[in-house]
Amino acid sequence: MPKYSVIIPVYNRPHELDELLHSLTLVNYKDFEVIVVEDGSQRSSKDICAHYKNKLNLRYEYQNNTGPGPARNTGAGLAQGDYFLFFDSDCLIPAEYFNRVDEKLDNVDCFGGPDMAHPSFNTIQKAISYSMTATLTTGGIRGGKKKLDKFYPRSFNMGIKKEVFQELKGFAKLRFGEDLDFSMRILEAGYTTKLIIEAGVYHKRRNNFKSFFKQVYNSGIARINLNYRHPGSLKMVHALPALFTIGYIITILAGIYFPSFYLLALFPWIIFIVDASIQSKSVKVGMASSLAAMVQIVGYGLGFISATIKRKLFRGREFTAYEKNFYD
Repeated sequence: MPKYSVIIPVYNRPHELDELLHSLTLVNYKDFEVIVVEDGSQRSSKDICAHYKNKLNLRYEYQNNTGPGPARNTGAGLAQGDYFLFFDSDCLIPAEYFNRVDEKLDNVDCFGGPDMAHPSFNTIQKAISYSMTATLTTGGIRGGKKKLDKFYPRSFNMGIKKEVFQELKGFAKLRFGEDLDFSMRILEAGYTTKLIIEAGVYHKRRNNFKSFFKQVYNSGIARINLNYRHPGSLKMVHALPALFTIGYIITILAGIYFPSFYLLALFPWIIFIVDASIQSKSVKVGMASSLAAMVQIVGYGLGFISATIKRKLFRGREFTAYEKNFYD
């Protein structure tokens, strides 16, 4: 039996899966299997998987579209490893990843690592990577060294003991926030989570700001939905993007009557440009990162506000946005 079962749900991303599987052929570790679950894609990855059959211990499974959480559950049902490792199809795995995990495991129930930008990524991918990982935009809650909240492993880079996964019955059927929901249930059940800072993955994310906005808008909605599933999980840090968004809108409107307020509105853009330029060593990436950071904060904030109004004020049910055109 392999020690690790790598489980990858994929939906209409054969090219990205090809790159991910190629990166797995280059790792300095062999005690793992790979299970690819094709979640009702129109663009099949079957031929891609067939290409790697002789290079990896790989199994390909097709199912009708159910969403990423149930697709991961399907993969887990086929897995034989002691630990399940979940990666998103738009990730690349560093050669030393498994060795670094092995060094830090120490009987941990569930673990995760950070995500980062590969040098080959384009400017927008690097910019979005900055906005999704920088302490200024996330408070460090996505895997940074400095955290304003508990560490909740995310499904782009998550490992869990087989028996713990089975006891908790895997991921819920949520379109967004299913990994946070699962991590919350892990902690609520008394199990431990661990950030392995050395076990990072390269994460491509979105290729344009329109699709990125849809993603973060739904993340803001998901945070309110999760608080109904897990009362008390909502913290002040989660509301900061919404407060920023409200304040920013007020500042822009005030600028109509007091033009000096427009200078104040430029302040966060400048902060992000400077911080991202220093981190990336590129002014071009810094400029794009400033836009990505504002899209993330305002998009998340608007989703958070929308869900607060619909669910708290109007007692609405759990919902998501852009269901029919999320991938457009």
